[in-house]
Amino acid sequence: MKTKNIIIFSIISSLFLVSLISIWKILATLQGIKLDNLNFQVIFLLGFFISSAQAIIGNKLNFIFKLIIFSIIFIFIDGYLIQHMPIWYNIGVFLILYFFINKIKKFNKKILEEEYSTQIIIFDFLTLFGIVLFSFVILFPFYMMVVTSFKTQIALLVNPLDFSINFAQGFKDLFKSYFVIFKSYKFGKYILTSTIVSLGTVFITLIFAIPAAYAIARLNFFGKTFLSTSILIIYMFPAIVLVIPLYTVFSQLGLRNSIEGLLIVYTATTLPVAIYMLQGYFKSIPKELEEAAILDKLSWFGIITKIIIPLSIPAISSVALYVFMIAWNEFLFSLMFLDNPNSFTLSRAIQYLSGDAETPRQYLMAGSVIVTLPVLFIFVYFEKYLVSGLTAGSVKG
Repeated sequence: MKTKNIIIFSIISSLFLVSLISIWKILATLQGIKLDNLNFQVIFLLGFFISSAQAIIGNKLNFIFKLIIFSIIFIFIDGYLIQHMPIWYNIGVFLILYFFINKIKKFNKKILEEEYSTQIIIFDFLTLFGIVLFSFVILFPFYMMVVTSFKTQIALLVNPLDFSINFAQGFKDLFKSYFVIFKSYKFGKYILTSTIVSLGTVFITLIFAIPAAYAIARLNFFGKTFLSTSILIIYMFPAIVLVIPLYTVFSQLGLRNSIEGLLIVYTATTLPVAIYMLQGYFKSIPKELEEAAILDKLSWFGIITKIIIPLSIPAISSVALYVFMIAWNEFLFSLMFLDNPNSFTLSRAIQYLSGDAETPRQYLMAGSVIVTLPVLFIFVYFEKYLVSGLTAGSVKG
């Protein structure tokens, strides 16, 4: 085994562990723990020891046994010997060590003796570091939003920078902001309006996008090449350019402050990209299936409903999720077209409340959490369809 590779591996992996523990310590300080020093040197040395031991020992010891030994040493030195830390902090450190040791267990003697092991180590941990860094940058504001929604007005006025959660208060006091926005600010109605608009946009978009994408992928007609290449030309124009003429037209047609107006605009803006995404997937479906269906005297409508759609569920699901997220989070058109609070969507309602100086900040944060959570849960549930749908059809076979 090359000593140089062990040192490089230990240094890089130790820096990665330092970043993980440092983020955890920053979050711990927000919960009221006072840290005199982040102890970067100690964490680095402990990480260097764990990484070197893993590289030398390899798989000779059971993973659980190594995890227990390394965790006891790390937690004893960092969480007890240097500064006494609460149990929940040490549990978090244990979970971080579990992730870290599970990640470095593949770097054994055999891997580190390979010629290009250094490049593998660098790119692997650079990727991990980038994911952790950007995840922290994205998730930290969401964490602040959630914590603020559990605060009281007095707590925010006394210490606005305190991001700890007081679990000692009762359930009603902890979720008071959520009860208030549903009871006093009619957020239930806003959720219903946003749901109708988003699901309606998905339904209408798919009705038009599926046959249009199939026609571009399979049928021959005049202007097919131009249509397939220029279908995304609408995205060359910023949305703000379209708002003013659409506002004028919608005002004359009486479509302002209506769900129908939003459905028209959202469908028009999401339909091109939906067609573009679906046509690539439809082209990857073997033509022999359709030729066999034609021999069985199946109509084009039957081919689409009985063959194309069942085989294209991943792509259709990814398009539906994409369209739903756009319609759910869209703000510019709803700001321009909706003036009546009774027809507000969630994003428009949040802006409306933020313009009122009397609306407490914890209520705004609770409303923001409500806007974010549905899309988050839907994305997590349909993530497998989204990935397969976006990558399918990219390679012709």
